[in-house]
Amino acid sequence: MDFSTGEILFAFLLTLGAGLSTGIGSALAFFTNKTNKTFLSIALGFSAGVMIYLSFIEIFPEALESLEGATASSNGAYAITTAAFFGGIGITMLIDRFVPDVANPHELKDVEAMSGEEALEERRKYDEKSLMRMGVFTALAIALHNLPEGLATFIAALENPALGVSIAIAIAIHNIPEGIAVSVPIYYATGSRLKAFLYSFLSGLAEPLGAIFGFFILYNFMTPMTFGIVFSAVGGIMVYIALDELLPTAEKYGRHHLVIYGLIAGMAVMAFSLIILPSGF
Repeated sequence: MDFSTGEILFAFLLTLGAGLSTGIGSALAFFTNKTNKTFLSIALGFSAGVMIYLSFIEIFPEALESLEGATASSNGAYAITTAAFFGGIGITMLIDRFVPDVANPHELKDVEAMSGEEALEERRKYDEKSLMRMGVFTALAIALHNLPEGLATFIAALENPALGVSIAIAIAIHNIPEGIAVSVPIYYATGSRLKAFLYSFLSGLAEPLGAIFGFFILYNFMTPMTFGIVFSAVGGIMVYIALDELLPTAEKYGRHHLVIYGLIAGMAVMAFSLIILPSGF
């Protein structure tokens, strides 16, 4: 499958923008003293709704269509698409499994923890070596979690720019609390709000690294068969992110019904987009 330089650049820039949105979370931790939990609950629910709806309504059918053209067998194509979908879930699950809990960037933290006795007490718990080890694990955790997200955004944007924009927005919303979650432990380790902001902002670069991986590793092998498999796996990755990261985090940030309202709103916005802009997807 051939893509123009402009299409590849657009997909990469979308992925870069989604990744660097961790800087928004970093800024919240840097410039504010209180977490807006209502906003984050609704926003994360909205993001999960977008991801789930697109995965089942757009991504899975497009992957199936590509595989049907490559295999000339409806049953075989459906079996491969389904296997790849759950394969994407499995890969993301393994990544999550092997990341130590202490360094998981999706562990909930509030910006309130950036100040006061809690931060001082947290710093007292660790000596210099422990803090360094925590920093290494945190960096690894960020990279591992964000690589499949970057790959998902990049592949989706290559196939369908409008679809890629929707996914990039959903990933960007998801990265806001991640930026907070990364900033807080770094502040514990260094005592510097500026360093917490910079390290958290730069952690988003793991997303475009996923895009670079997708380009250099997969691009030369991007036949209709390969695309169908990878695109279906992208759907699985997005569903796992929504169910394992977005919704649980949203629930912790606010009331259950706010999360559900955001989820339904995200699905409704995507459904409406498909109705009024059928040629854009």
